[in-house]
Amino acid sequence: MKLSKFKILSEELNLQQIEDQILEIKKELIKYHIKKNTKQDIKPHIIKKLKHKLSQLLTLETLKTQ
Repeated sequence: MKLSKFKILSEELNLQQIEDQILEIKKELIKYHIKKNTKQDIKPHIIKKLKHKLSQLLTLETLKTQ
């Protein structure tokens, strides 16, 4: 994500919303890993995008708590 989008996102979301999104993404990742392990059809790029979004939200959460 570009820095400008990151700044806009940081202004729009409060800490509770960020934590809620983090939980939702973690749940989705678990579902995709289960599908992957049971040999169901998945799209690997979705996992990559979810991990990227998760890392951005975790960074944003760290910045907000400081």
